Amino acid sequence: MPKPHSKALKTALLIALFLAIAATTCAAAWYARQRALEQLSAQALNQLQIRALALQRLVDRYRVLPTVLALDPELRHALSAPASEIDVAALNRKLTRANGATHVSTLTLIDRQGVAIAASNWNLPSSNVGLDYAFRPYFQQAMQHDQGTFYGIGISTNLPGYFISEALHDDQGQRIGIIVIKIPLDTLEQEWVSSGDIVLLSDANEVVFLSNQPAWIYRPLTPLGPSVESTLARTRQYGNSLLSPAAFRALATLGSGGQLMHVDRPSMSHDMVWQSMSLPTQQWTLHLLRDAHPATIAAYRGALITLSIWLPLILLALFLQQRLHAAQLHRRSRRDLERLISHYASALRLEEDSLVHAALQAMTGHPEVLERLPQGISVIDAQLRLVAWNARYAELFGYPDTLLKAGQPVEELFRYNARRGLLGPGDMDEAIQRRLNYLRQGSPHMVERKRPDGSLLEIRGRPLPGGGFVTSYADIALYKEAARELRTLTSTLEHRIDKSTQDLRAAKAEAERANRNKTRYVAAAVHDLLQPLNAARLFAGSLKSSAESASDVTLLERIERSLQALDSQLTSMLDLARLDAGAISPDLRVFALSPLLQELAGQFGIMAHAKGLQLSFINTSAWVRSNPALLQRAVQNFLSNALHYTPHGRILLGCRRVGRAIRIEVWDTGIGIPEDQRDIIFQEFRRLDTGVDADERSAGLGLSIVERIANLLGHSLRVRSWPGRGSVFGIEVELAEPATATHADGDDSSDSLLKHRSIWLIQENAHLRQKASTLLQGWGCKVAEWSKADDALAQADVSMAPDLILVDGQWEPILAFLKLEQQGAWSCKPSIVAFLGKDETGMQSVLREAGVHTANLPLSPARLRAMLTQLLLTTTSS
Repeated sequence: MPKPHSKALKTALLIALFLAIAATTCAAAWYARQRALEQLSAQALNQLQIRALALQRLVDRYRVLPTVLALDPELRHALSAPASEIDVAALNRKLTRANGATHVSTLTLIDRQGVAIAASNWNLPSSNVGLDYAFRPYFQQAMQHDQGTFYGIGISTNLPGYFISEALHDDQGQRIGIIVIKIPLDTLEQEWVSSGDIVLLSDANEVVFLSNQPAWIYRPLTPLGPSVESTLARTRQYGNSLLSPAAFRALATLGSGGQLMHVDRPSMSHDMVWQSMSLPTQQWTLHLLRDAHPATIAAYRGALITLSIWLPLILLALFLQQRLHAAQLHRRSRRDLERLISHYASALRLEEDSLVHAALQAMTGHPEVLERLPQGISVIDAQLRLVAWNARYAELFGYPDTLLKAGQPVEELFRYNARRGLLGPGDMDEAIQRRLNYLRQGSPHMVERKRPDGSLLEIRGRPLPGGGFVTSYADIALYKEAARELRTLTSTLEHRIDKSTQDLRAAKAEAERANRNKTRYVAAAVHDLLQPLNAARLFAGSLKSSAESASDVTLLERIERSLQALDSQLTSMLDLARLDAGAISPDLRVFALSPLLQELAGQFGIMAHAKGLQLSFINTSAWVRSNPALLQRAVQNFLSNALHYTPHGRILLGCRRVGRAIRIEVWDTGIGIPEDQRDIIFQEFRRLDTGVDADERSAGLGLSIVERIANLLGHSLRVRSWPGRGSVFGIEVELAEPATATHADGDDSSDSLLKHRSIWLIQENAHLRQKASTLLQGWGCKVAEWSKADDALAQADVSMAPDLILVDGQWEPILAFLKLEQQGAWSCKPSIVAFLGKDETGMQSVLREAGVHTANLPLSPARLRAMLTQLLLTTTSS
């Protein structure tokens, strides 16, 4: 029987654990909700700016018309002449013609007493002719200041509109009347209806007079004072249409100038993100109300993620109690695991629904949202034609670029899939028609389909408002596998309860194996991503060499920089995974520090010069004990970070002795790091949002990699910064006694083999050929360049065989080289290397059978040098 104090201690621990879980879950939910609200506020502000610009353009389109008509001699004469001499019919026809050309609502000519003497609607029952408009503000303003504006309900038409007036003058400059136009704004309401948000337009008295929600129109946002009510009654601005004030209250202030409001009416009672923008010219205010429900969903998601983090700790606590409460633990663990599996599956379904909802929002005016979604998305219109898709959709089905285009009938896509056997067995036309009929019915659906390649697609379809269909495709094979493993875990725990420490060791070994598998998976994924990425870089380089205009060259350079940044980010992610998994061993050795730093200074010196920066390097004679490759990567990330956050000034690379160690430091004159952010810069995917190099932003992994390298090598890091003045990053390395260089410590053997070697380089792309030639010459090679293999055969001295022949993009002329070998034209047989792109891997076996070595692109300089050295070693030994 447990002692009372032991039971009390366990109760206290359980209460503390529960409070910790509740606190962290609430904090995560609150943070996720606040972040979602900030994003909604920023999105609402962007939409508001677009709406304001459209409104201003509509008003500006007609603003000049009254000014032009005020100069018309016929209208001025009519207002100056006696009433008996006015040809009203001619004036009415003139205004009717002007109104037909400009498509405004009405044009009215008013004399100095405020009486309308002619109007474009003279022949309608709602004619303005003969009515007294002296009480209208636009008449009073124009007669006093030459111009006037006013929004209100028309007296004769009982239709609202925006009035713009201009005074007419006689020959002595006296005001003799006005010309006024009425602009209907109902087209804006029609545009706002499809926005999905509530849009309001209020006047200077905060009375809503335009909205895509009829319940809001003529409803004051704030109570009206007696003087305002008197003015509205006198000017008959809104007649008797005013309603009671809208009921809402402010809950919180958000970023981007927005507010979180609880709206009680009209037609709703929940939280909204409210953004407002003033239009000073008209003294109006434009409001946009966006539903805050997505923020609540984000809070739930944040809470679920936090609970999933706590899950391993809870399982560990249960495992530690196994010997004392075996039977109770078994029942509880089984019940908890079943609930967790259910919750996990529900969370996955909810995530898929949220992503489809995001796709629907994107198609209403934000197609770029589709590219941020992890699953494939396709959208078709009511005529069953493809109108939008993302890259993941094209990747899942392997569609060629010529097939994916806007307006493509979806039937063609089905036929393409059917020919590849993706629609299953049976008649192809029947299968296609069955799918087309299902789309025409417009019913939501969710199916799971096993594909020949082993993947399991979850296909969710939903109809779109106004016709059409949106479909998402997600590979859920991993999710299914995880669910099966969790179900297996419930039975496995029954057998593990009575096991000893040996089970813990087995579990640890299993975890290490899974970690290694994760590293291999990440490596394979990054490799697969780098293949099309480098192909895109080659295509961009080819286009750049043939670009005709400076703007095309600039655009292609930006594309190359973006692809290079993506390449760097993928490589960083791979390094991060390998470091976390322990796949990289320290392998410490003694080496001279100077060559390593000199190489980095040379590389980044060119990059700094291109940015208008000065990079200085202070050499050192120190020898250190570390891993050269990892240490070089750490200092490289320091330099890259300095280049990224230094708009102008200089960068310094040098060393400082610290006792029995040496600290490698990188100084910069950049923007610096605020003190409250110095603890987070080494976290992955965290970076300073400063606006510097906005088009080349990194993924925020560089310093995280440095920290892991330092921990692996046993080196310490130091960061100092002065906001607005610069920063210094340093890594301390153990000093060592100078050692005699051996082949194992460097690559002198490689250099000696490559030096003075004759290499033929055949590459059609001039830019790539120049880069490769510069690289080879830097290794001491004698390089002969040609764009065509035929030119090499015609111009080169075939009696002098080269040591190596490198060919890229031309395979038939390789036969000529092989023929020269067979005829004995060369005394020594050179090695021929053919570089293959992603789409040319089918040539690999053919070329190898012919005795040609192959290498798949992309190929890093280190791998290229290793391959060439190996070929030369093989040739020398033979």
